[in-house]
Amino acid sequence: MPTSIEIKAYCNNKQAIKEILLSNGAKLQATDHQTDTYFHSKSGRLKLREGKAENQLIHYIREDKKGCKKSKVVLYKSNTDSSLKEILEKTVGSKCIVDKIREIYLIDNVIFHIDTVKGLGNFVEIEAMDTNGTIPTEKLQEQCNHYIKILEINAKDLLAESYSDLLQQNQLFNQILIDE
Repeated sequence: MPTSIEIKAYCNNKQAIKEILLSNGAKLQATDHQTDTYFHSKSGRLKLREGKAENQLIHYIREDKKGCKKSKVVLYKSNTDSSLKEILEKTVGSKCIVDKIREIYLIDNVIFHIDTVKGLGNFVEIEAMDTNGTIPTEKLQEQCNHYIKILEINAKDLLAESYSDLLQQNQLFNQILIDE
């Protein structure tokens, strides 16, 4: 089971982040329009990612805290013509859809996402990944902290929530305003 140490933060200057990444040897892997459908789950989060670069069912367990957090992930590769989404919607039900444009960069085992999320804005994610159990958690933590400094990510911009949580909070807030 892959493990990662990751952060998510608001991104006020996408171009500056891209330039810093490229000047530090990052390679752009893909730019992808992705739709993540979140489903009800007894533990962690369950989402189906649909895009051109990535199509997979993802279950992950992660702390909801600001800053670096450990995440345990299980991935299941899916096809674009799969009936998996329909089966999940009928059996467990969906709760949120996240629509985003994602730029994916890579430096060694560290993945960077620059996301523009419909209804939320721009974000940057750093994921120091261990896919085969050979990198100690402390090393992943070090890598994540290193790139937080290099990318000049301000502590006030760090997020605890997933995009789905933020969208659901916005929907709840808007509903309260409508009801008042």
